[in-house]
Amino acid sequence: MITLDLRIQYDDERTAKAIFDSIAPDNEGYITTELKGCLLVMKIASSSAGTLRNTADDLMACIKAAEEASGLVSGPAPDLDCDTFFE
Repeated sequence: MITLDLRIQYDDERTAKAIFDSIAPDNEGYITTELKGCLLVMKIASSSAGTLRNTADDLMACIKAAEEASGLVSGPAPDLDCDTFFE
């Protein structure tokens, strides 16, 4: 089993809870998510690296959409994996 732990720190508990509530319905059965004050803690487990990556990509897309909807992010997100040219 392969696992991935993700932690995202927000400025306040209200924002963290809003993001937590936004992504919770999509994660049931695939991702364990906890809210610890301003910290969102997520754990993904999979039997293959490919499935783990796909799940993580979906999770990050949902988080990005929730942040954009709440006004936390303005403008396009940075291309951290440098693959914009290929998408």
